[in-house]
Amino acid sequence: MPLLRHPLHSGGRSPQRGSLSKVLIIGASWVGDAVLSQPLFAALKKREPGCELDVLAPPWTHGVLSRMPEVSRILDNPFGHGQLQLLSRRALGKQLRQAGYQQAILLPNSFKSALIPWFAGIPLRTGYVGELRHLLLNDARVLDRTALPLMVERFAAMALPAGATLQRPVPAPCLIPNLEQQAITLQRLHLTLDQPVAVLCPGAEFGPAKRWPVRHFVVAARQLIAGGFQVWLLGSKKDASIAAQIAQAVQGPVHNLCGATDLAQAVDLMAAAQRVISNDSGLMHVAAALDRPMVAVFGSSSPEFTPPLSGRAQVVRLGLPCSPCFKRECPLGHLKCLEDLTPERVMTRW
Repeated sequence: MPLLRHPLHSGGRSPQRGSLSKVLIIGASWVGDAVLSQPLFAALKKREPGCELDVLAPPWTHGVLSRMPEVSRILDNPFGHGQLQLLSRRALGKQLRQAGYQQAILLPNSFKSALIPWFAGIPLRTGYVGELRHLLLNDARVLDRTALPLMVERFAAMALPAGATLQRPVPAPCLIPNLEQQAITLQRLHLTLDQPVAVLCPGAEFGPAKRWPVRHFVVAARQLIAGGFQVWLLGSKKDASIAAQIAQAVQGPVHNLCGATDLAQAVDLMAAAQRVISNDSGLMHVAAALDRPMVAVFGSSSPEFTPPLSGRAQVVRLGLPCSPCFKRECPLGHLKCLEDLTPERVMTRW
């Protein structure tokens, strides 16, 4: 898609709150965080229904952003993690000047993420203080981690004027599946909805310390099949080998779809699930935002900051003294926080 579709808008002085017509969001870098940004978008649209919200985000998050009706346009953020590329950021910022954005809201806390709105000359630049970027923000917020313990709250608070009190509870993130595209994907993958669907998400981009063991997923899949479910394994290409191990060990209707869909298609398929078991991952947040009945498995991470936000989601964790450690791999080498979390403990949560 073209990066910009609108003619030049005059920038001028900082706009008054409540008169915004066009906002640029510098989007989150992780799929789960992108899902958690939806209540911010909803709050902005509630305040200004006619406001256009464009999101500049990494390509791998576009699938969930495309299932948020609040988003007007998704723009490609081509800069990888840790890449400064100052001249390229300046060029993109100068190109974005033509869109006439009145405000930029920055979800990442990095200095680099503040450069493009600054180069673009966007009059109001909102974000939390960090990495000396107060030099680039003119609506810099000091984050009170105690007052805003959840990431979804920290994002949603940026829809408000500085110092305003956030109303709780923040509405849960919500994704809207494309049912027409769902039907096309079902046909392409030779899937039917003749049996109820259980989705298992065995991957976790962060690392092995977030992944429930394959043998536990196998037991869970067998029990679901015995209960009349078909099992779909969802994830990225990186999860395909893990999913293949599960599918090979399980007898019955198991479909390894890891790598067979893009993220938007995975959202649409997830919407058909009557059961979901997921590691703490981006797809966990997708399932919650679709309000699917889910058990979320936590090991090295904690649900205190980014829990699945749905009344139909249940969290299981052992809460061992060594967890949460927030490591990619178990520093003690035993991964007891997940190895000892049995399938029986998960399956009794339905």
